Amino acid sequence: MAYSIVPGSLALSRSVLDRAADRRRDEEWLAKAWAAPETQVALLKGEQLAVDESRTALRFVPPAGAPEGQRIFLGIDREAGAGRTAEGRAVFGVIVPGEPEPSYAGLRELGAVLNDREAGIAVNLVGLANWHAINTHCSNCGAHTVVVDAGHVRDCPDCGMHHFPRSDPAIIVLVTDDQDRALLGRNENWPEGRYSTLAGFVEPGESLEAAVRREVLEETGVVIGDDVEYAGSQPWPMPQSLMIGYYAKATGFAIEVDDDEIVDARWFSREDLAAQIADETLALPGNISISRRLIEGWYGEELPGSW
Repeated sequence: MAYSIVPGSLALSRSVLDRAADRRRDEEWLAKAWAAPETQVALLKGEQLAVDESRTALRFVPPAGAPEGQRIFLGIDREAGAGRTAEGRAVFGVIVPGEPEPSYAGLRELGAVLNDREAGIAVNLVGLANWHAINTHCSNCGAHTVVVDAGHVRDCPDCGMHHFPRSDPAIIVLVTDDQDRALLGRNENWPEGRYSTLAGFVEPGESLEAAVRREVLEETGVVIGDDVEYAGSQPWPMPQSLMIGYYAKATGFAIEVDDDEIVDARWFSREDLAAQIADETLALPGNISISRRLIEGWYGEELPGSW
């Protein structure tokens, strides 16, 4: 296989901020950073971020203007001109209670339009916020956990267990057959005409390549051989997945969908795909998804339209 994802096209994989993990336990430094007027604070309500009037950039506030909420240290901007300190400008996030307002937007809207710096900040903050939301209590003893390490760890005061942010690995794969057609499927919850690559979570004790073969076989009955190639990865913090992309070659081509998650799957030639997109009988995933980039890597160029 000679397919590849265009470098830099995975919208949610971009990041330039130094996460500066060594500063997360330095309470004195964190206090000084929070007091510095050049420090930037990103705001989050639910899964939506505060944006400027253009809705193409995050709206940062100084610490003095930040509302009450769970404070998280996100890192240090070390780019030239970023702040007046030798170390660089600190960046925090605040998880604000309440419902998002019209001046907020989610990653599905923002992911493809934010610059590299702000995309990394947004993905990190949304991912951490989702992790905090589902880890308020200790999974070992049930006690309420306490936030430490500037928002990157939750400790249990009763049993002493440390809880760290986790990402659930999930494979996502574009499979081709002996005619170089692509296998796309439709989830039972999607409207007619929406198709995507196949995906699924990695099970305990399973390699990524084994997960590719198992998921494809379970969902469509298609058999994958030894030709499984890594293509790239992208965080999907909604709520806490890491999508690990592959291209794979099928050795058995008969389709028999599971009628559970996948209700339809088809082999598409490039001509079939282009024609159905043109007549609007088929829609591909959005531009921020790795699925879209896997399909375009196989197709050979960008495609129009999306969900």
